[in-house]
Amino acid sequence: MNEDLGLSSSQYSMALVVFFISYVFFEVPSNLILSKTKPSTFLPTIMLLWGVVTCCMAVIHDYKHLVALRFVVGVLEAGFAPGILLIISSWYKREEQSKRFAVYISGAVLSGAFGGLLAGSITSNLDGTHGLEGWRWLFVVEGAATIGWAICSHFLLLDFPAQPCRRKFTEREQLLAIDRLVLDNVSTTEGDTPRISSVKALVKAVSDWRTWIMVFGYMVIVGSSTLSYFYPTLVQGLGYESTMAQYMVIPIYAVSFVAVVASGIIFDRLHQYRGLAIAGWLTLSTVCSIIVCLVYNFTARYVLLIFMASGLWASNALGLSYASSAFGDMEQETKGVALALVNALGNLASIYGSFLFPSDDSPNYLLGFGVISGMCGVGVMIYIGAHILLRR
Repeated sequence: MNEDLGLSSSQYSMALVVFFISYVFFEVPSNLILSKTKPSTFLPTIMLLWGVVTCCMAVIHDYKHLVALRFVVGVLEAGFAPGILLIISSWYKREEQSKRFAVYISGAVLSGAFGGLLAGSITSNLDGTHGLEGWRWLFVVEGAATIGWAICSHFLLLDFPAQPCRRKFTEREQLLAIDRLVLDNVSTTEGDTPRISSVKALVKAVSDWRTWIMVFGYMVIVGSSTLSYFYPTLVQGLGYESTMAQYMVIPIYAVSFVAVVASGIIFDRLHQYRGLAIAGWLTLSTVCSIIVCLVYNFTARYVLLIFMASGLWASNALGLSYASSAFGDMEQETKGVALALVNALGNLASIYGSFLFPSDDSPNYLLGFGVISGMCGVGVMIYIGAHILLRR
């Protein structure tokens, strides 16, 4: 793609960064819109639109069009992740949320395990078909898949419990769904309940200390988790060739998948200890990261990388469920803003995290592992503090 579009290294980096700018900026507005509309309409609509825009990226011919479309994709995708967080937190009690967030994050884990191989297969096998380069076909396939799933999602996705959805539930079942949340002190918005304004929701969210402790905690997790961007590079640094490095990444994700699912199951039963569980996983990642800085044996580093990654992925899923539970008694609009802030500001870490493993620091990458060790250590203190404060 760089050659076909004549992109310099700085232009390629800007195309990546511009996505995160729009993605982070539009998360809060998107969740404010979602909290006042129907998820079964809003989320599939933005999915459909970003699928169309992704397909359009297959016909771009210069840098300006690439940047413009990447910005638009960021705007549209901004509503998806915080929207999913809001829906899960609106249907499930506190002791039911960890498993659901584990399913959500495990999708990202599986995508990381096989996404690179699938993308490589598409670009290599379809390159030149109908006169299109392989990277253009990748945009077509991914965009078409998104469009198809967006259409299916409209019929599968639930709205909020208090919204009319008789095609899926009877009125009695809806009342039961609301009552069980009320008994768990999870706020629900009834049809005749006055709605608060977007400005008031924003003010209430940013003035609540729970929002910021979860924001800073999640920033640590996401910043450390940018390690996943560099799995193939790090594995190559351990002595594996390029193709083999892609396959050696799979065990890293496989162990992480088990850790995410197991944590989701266990800490629904022990939901009051989620803060300590996150601190425990981050402690594991901290210890592994410190040892990686001291040990240069290829096999030992690979094993440490596996356990380090599993701790970060498990922390990610638990961090989202912990935030959702902490915000349970907030009004729907306020909760939507708070969850969007956690996800948006947390993903700011993706920007600076992408600079942690420069090529001139290979093969030991002491800078990256050193910074991650420090961030995970801070995260341990944040989540222990959150556990103490939220238990009061």
